[in-house]
Amino acid sequence: MNKDRIFAYDIIKEENLKDIRSTGYLLRHKKTGARVMLIENDDENKVFNIAFRTPPKNSTGVAHILEHSVLCGSREFPLKDPFVELVKGSLNTFLNAMTYPDKTCYPVASCNDQDFQNLMHVYLDAVFYPNIYKKEEIFRQEGWSYQLENVEGPLKYNGVVYNEMKGAFSSPDEVLEREIMNSLFPDTPYGCESGGDPDHIPELSYEEFLEFHKTYYHPSNSYIYLYGNMDMAEKLAFIDEHYLSAFERLDVDSEIRRQEPFEKRKDLVMEYPVSESESEEGNSYLAYSTVVGDASDVLTGTAFEVLDYALLSAPGAPLKQALLDAQIGMDVYGSYDDGIMQPYFDIVAKGTDPDKKEKFVEIIRTTLEDIAANGIDRKALDAGINCMEFRYREADFSSWPKGLMYSLAVFGNWLYSDEKAFAQVQALPVFEKLKELAGQGYFEELIRKYLLDNTHGSVITLVPSKGLAARKEKALEEKLQAHLESLSQEEKEALVQKTKALEAYQEAPEEPGAEKCIPMLKREDIRKEAAGFSNEPLDVDGSLFLYHEVPTNGIAYLDLMFDLKDLAPEKVPYLGLLKSVLGYVDTAHYTYGELSNEINAETGGINIGIEVFDHVDSTEDYDAMFSVRGKVMYPKIDVLFRMIREILNTSSLEDTKRLYEIIARVKSRAQANLVSAGHCTAVLRGASYSSPMAAFQEGMSGIAYYQFIEELEKNFDTRKEELVKELNSLMTEILRPEYLKISYTGERESLDEIMKQVKALKHTFHTEFVDIAEKSISCEKKNEGFTTSGQVQYVARTGNFRKKGYEYTGALDILKVILSYDYLWMNLRVKGGAYGCMSGFKRSGESYFVSYRDPHLKRTLDVYEGIPAYVRDFQADEREMTKYIIGTISGKDVPRTPQMQGSISKTAWFCGVTEEMMQKERNQILGADVEDIRGLAPLIEAILSDDAVCVVGSETAIEKEREIFKEVKSLISC
Repeated sequence: MNKDRIFAYDIIKEENLKDIRSTGYLLRHKKTGARVMLIENDDENKVFNIAFRTPPKNSTGVAHILEHSVLCGSREFPLKDPFVELVKGSLNTFLNAMTYPDKTCYPVASCNDQDFQNLMHVYLDAVFYPNIYKKEEIFRQEGWSYQLENVEGPLKYNGVVYNEMKGAFSSPDEVLEREIMNSLFPDTPYGCESGGDPDHIPELSYEEFLEFHKTYYHPSNSYIYLYGNMDMAEKLAFIDEHYLSAFERLDVDSEIRRQEPFEKRKDLVMEYPVSESESEEGNSYLAYSTVVGDASDVLTGTAFEVLDYALLSAPGAPLKQALLDAQIGMDVYGSYDDGIMQPYFDIVAKGTDPDKKEKFVEIIRTTLEDIAANGIDRKALDAGINCMEFRYREADFSSWPKGLMYSLAVFGNWLYSDEKAFAQVQALPVFEKLKELAGQGYFEELIRKYLLDNTHGSVITLVPSKGLAARKEKALEEKLQAHLESLSQEEKEALVQKTKALEAYQEAPEEPGAEKCIPMLKREDIRKEAAGFSNEPLDVDGSLFLYHEVPTNGIAYLDLMFDLKDLAPEKVPYLGLLKSVLGYVDTAHYTYGELSNEINAETGGINIGIEVFDHVDSTEDYDAMFSVRGKVMYPKIDVLFRMIREILNTSSLEDTKRLYEIIARVKSRAQANLVSAGHCTAVLRGASYSSPMAAFQEGMSGIAYYQFIEELEKNFDTRKEELVKELNSLMTEILRPEYLKISYTGERESLDEIMKQVKALKHTFHTEFVDIAEKSISCEKKNEGFTTSGQVQYVARTGNFRKKGYEYTGALDILKVILSYDYLWMNLRVKGGAYGCMSGFKRSGESYFVSYRDPHLKRTLDVYEGIPAYVRDFQADEREMTKYIIGTISGKDVPRTPQMQGSISKTAWFCGVTEEMMQKERNQILGADVEDIRGLAPLIEAILSDDAVCVVGSETAIEKEREIFKEVKSLISC
């Protein structure tokens, strides 16, 4: 950076950030006091992030609503939704905004410098000059508003954030997480719900909303972050000249006050809703939580992440095992929660009962006292430290830009102290210090100080309550009805008019030419060539060895895959369980706890899973593989293979006590995932009505698998012997040399050693005779509604266009962008109040439309029915069409990490996707016009003609529309 060109800022600090091969600068804007961080390096994936400290004073969700609202038009970009226009027409690699308990962040990223400049410009204008002062409709659309279609009623609340948080408050895990924080910091902003409590969101007035923006969205309260390879001086000059210099310095009181420690640990009991079909017995949560230091103490914070692994997260971790052995809960877990000024550590037992609370606390304290007195297993500490260090050095965040993740990390310190601003990207010395301190009593002293002798904590009992959701819903209806009845005829008519005015605002077209205010690239700015694959097929003793030569900085990425083509359909659920068992049970030379520590102390981890690849030339065929994935530094390749042999060849499945613990944990976490990712749950289930591949996936990871696990856990004592037999038989059937295929990503210098190790490993697999299955998975259209205790829906419609004779084309990628940010966005999110809407089209023909945290059901299905007419009449001028094309390409040109390049190449190989196909599809995208989109209308009709519907949602909503479904059942029954 040319410091001589930095005029409007004072350089406060300069540091060599050698961990991430960067130079870091802290600056202060001279006129306003705005804080600026620069991380300069050669990364082309540039990142801008502006954050504000936004401490809430109540739980109306004002910070969250404001995060949504400022992106709905601004001074220089007066469109109703410039955020969507950017998504449609930018090569961004990231574009979003986030609300945290004490801050709000607005990050963007792009590899294209002009695109990056455009994104930065729009976001700066949005936060400093939003249209919220001119258009109250923005507040009513994104936050909350009364909705009254006619004077007779009913009166309702609607709003994107309101509905989003109704969904969030439907998850007991999210409710518990929220209540833990609130309980620990009752006198600070952390005692409020920054996202908004649905019971309190309607208490927020438009005037309070505007006042919050005036108070906190000022340069003097801002933290501006720039990362990557760019002309930093140029960017700083732009920020100053176009924005910061227009403001005067302001004394913004956004300091986060510390919570005074408690004299005595709090003991609280709270409720969460369950459906009528769920049992209240064995469905409670217990949480033991303590405040741990502050954000500036990086050594202690990192140490507690290690303690989380050593005490709770690792299989066989002593504190978790003690609670499981005492049958305190079905699942035990914990976490070190940072990113706020006063981090905290929690220990949670799930699937328990309130009367076990005293025993829960007693076991925690006696176990921790014993560990503090006698020492923590050194191997567990080494494993925890190595695990964290490996991830830190690897810096592989998949499709998320590194610079973005670094920004979110540094904000966890910088917002509270300039002194430790760079601490999160200077972690290697911390790891070295912890290695030195391990075995010297340091970790044991942390346990005494913060977990045993610390009174600043809470014990929360979260109990299920049948009918709580229905009672709250009825109380809300009565409240709204009473309010409606209290209004005069004129007031009711005014509300109706206000409802219509909001709809008119939402439906009104933009002013002619208004969209041109959004800067965008040209088609010529887009790379013409599709990204290539790195596939080199080799052979190891007759097995396919697919090699991906990619620079990995000395890390070997290995994937051993066993073809499941001969697996009988009835064994699919057991397959789903087996992937959760291997690596978590005893082996010949290790207990399962020792096994985990050995793996994590020496490697980057070993994971067991299932990989599924659909064939581009078929609507029915697919490849399924049992996968063993591992990563390790080259010098320890032999260690990785030794541990894989240990798991695959010597795992003991006879310990039924351990099997039950695993099943209980699987059930607990699957239960949470089915509801929190309800859109994925509904799509996969709907696709399984006609797709054998989806039916296979559903049977080992979806609702069908959960039902299998639920029944297995309930009847474990009568089924445990059969289970052991099935799992052992399954290992004999699939871990065979003739089924083995290998995918390897790494530099060529490591190839010979990997191939030698694979060859040796292959000779250790099963060769005894087994029967081969002749049956295939069958599908049946069920059109199901799955009821939950939640207050929102996930509405899915699925189908297959190739079965009706239509072919895949690159234009479908464009249509996905068009639907997601125009038709579905407008009808489901903007007008309907759903938090999200998605669509997808696969080369096999499998397709879906789905909503996320949606207050509606039948209305949403009607919106899907309108897609063909919309597509048939699709209108877009050349500029608009170019925008959609650029937005489509941005999703394809995300920079690939070495691991991603290997994985993408492997998937292409097994799916039958060639570089020629990718180039053809890219050409179809780059050359697409309006007629290409309109020509997809019959294809959409073909998808909808399957009439496949699956909904996960509230009991009330699904029962009201029962005629839509063939079957209505509870998602969770025990």
